[in-house]
Amino acid sequence: MADEPIYKMKRMTTVGGMIKRILAVIAGVSVGFGLTLAATHSALAWGWFGHRDLDRSSDYMREVLQLVNENYVDGKEADIDKLTKSALHGMIESLDPHSEFLESSDYREMEEEMSGKFGGIGIQVEIRQGRVVVIAPIAGTPGERAGILRGDEIVRVDGKPVEKGATMNAVVDQLRGLPRTKVNVSLFRPGTGKTFDLTLVREIIKVESVRDVHVLPGGVGYLQLTEFSEHTGEEFGRALDRLLADGAQSLVLDLRNNPGGLLDAAVDVAEPFFRKGELIVYTQGRKADDRDDYRSEAKGEPIKLPMAVLINAGSASAAEIVAGALKDTGRAVIVGERSFGKGSVQSVFKLKNGEGLRLTTARYYTPSGVSIHEKGIEPQVEVVMTPAEDSKLRLQRARSDVTAPKEFAERFEFTPIEDRQLQAAVDVLKGVGIFAGRLAGPVIH
Repeated sequence: MADEPIYKMKRMTTVGGMIKRILAVIAGVSVGFGLTLAATHSALAWGWFGHRDLDRSSDYMREVLQLVNENYVDGKEADIDKLTKSALHGMIESLDPHSEFLESSDYREMEEEMSGKFGGIGIQVEIRQGRVVVIAPIAGTPGERAGILRGDEIVRVDGKPVEKGATMNAVVDQLRGLPRTKVNVSLFRPGTGKTFDLTLVREIIKVESVRDVHVLPGGVGYLQLTEFSEHTGEEFGRALDRLLADGAQSLVLDLRNNPGGLLDAAVDVAEPFFRKGELIVYTQGRKADDRDDYRSEAKGEPIKLPMAVLINAGSASAAEIVAGALKDTGRAVIVGERSFGKGSVQSVFKLKNGEGLRLTTARYYTPSGVSIHEKGIEPQVEVVMTPAEDSKLRLQRARSDVTAPKEFAERFEFTPIEDRQLQAAVDVLKGVGIFAGRLAGPVIH
């Protein structure tokens, strides 16, 4: 999704306790969380609210809850706990599109997504003509070890048939679960015409956010970032090392349709191109002193390869931080379309009962002080794709395992198209290389 929020993770302690900031994070596409008594008490201990106003509002809320609970025609719907959660949803979610009360299941899901890990069996699936088909098993996971193959169809999970027309989320929710729990999967293998059953033990599955790392003709290194999760910085560092070892002389960083993720991960990705101590991004809250600077902690000289960054309307928050920092400081040329414009920061508070609160508390700014919120990053080289082109290219990038044009056309009912934005980025880098060569002048022996 293109509106993943920027997060700062916070944990609420007991009354009078300290509030400890434990993690800063971003996020965009809606791809895609209340305040409890303990949280309110902590806030009161810090003097955030006027006692008189808070007491008056709390008494009023209690009065309304009691009236509804005692008089509404359906007693089950008027349960106090249910009414309280509905009130919290309404209170928080009326503020802006990115603030949210997170019930326990939503909070757990958010933690899984932000960590880049989840409990599952390690297969990538897609819906094809109403059937759930395995794209590929992930290396080193229960699915691969059990012998699941590309093209296998999932027909039952824990004995329940997978209905035709089932959504991807519904199927994935059935396959995922706590690590070390079992799941029974029935698969049909078209190659043999047979259906077989497997009992698999779920494990923590790490999702890779750096994909399609290779060197294009002319020494142009290319890599795609699909999100910014806990391990993105490490993955990106390894990918850069690989590209440099393979002879890359310039770099294309593809952030198209990247909805965001962790703020720290965005800083980690930008760091190799900045000197230690240089400002990458800063956030500014409601008060003048609510400013946090995020500076490079890189050691040694920064990488100085000519660079182009690809963005489009699906590039948001963390992706915009990286693109904005590189553009703002002249370290990269931005190619593509104006980005989404998600520039607000959400702090995540952990509440009791495993629930949470995601609340907009600040906005972020590029090193020169430019706010991206509701504006986005404007490309220096604009190449606009039609919705149909963008849809086809997203599928092509996601299915790099299908390389034969004929096979691709038979499976997806269209012939692979040229990536005009990527070609424009490559052309820009060629121009930079020619210009740099002219500046260097002839070599005299």
